[in-house]
Amino acid sequence: MRKNSVKNRRINDEVMRSIAQIIRESKDPRVSKMTSVMAVEVAPDLKTCKVYVTVLGDEEVQKTTMEGLKKATGFIRTELAHRVNLRNTPELHFILDDSIAYGVSMSHRIDEVRAEDEKAEEVREEKGIDINDTSAYVKPLDDEEE
Repeated sequence: MRKNSVKNRRINDEVMRSIAQIIRESKDPRVSKMTSVMAVEVAPDLKTCKVYVTVLGDEEVQKTTMEGLKKATGFIRTELAHRVNLRNTPELHFILDDSIAYGVSMSHRIDEVRAEDEKAEEVREEKGIDINDTSAYVKPLDDEEE
């Protein structure tokens, strides 16, 4: 089975849906209720599975949630075996996915750069500087220098 085959995508989707439901139903106090399963990558041989998880909260909440998930791996795997009929129940590896936080921080940086550009444009307008006027930036060549 190829990694991007239809069968593999269907298995990934079903495993992701089941693991998200198992985590939601979990009674472990260490696992935050604001935990989302972002993606799942089941190996083509169905032996291993990477589960990318996002936890809403500060670093301490994320750390305790990841510890709780790692301790509950056996339980989650057993429940997964009951819910999804696979030849092999994959070994689960939970990975904290911080792509959403990274995206938010990049969005803030872009907003800051735009605000600085708007301020610079206002200053240029006040001083009467035309940004499209290249004569201010390019030194004219004299005929004698050529």
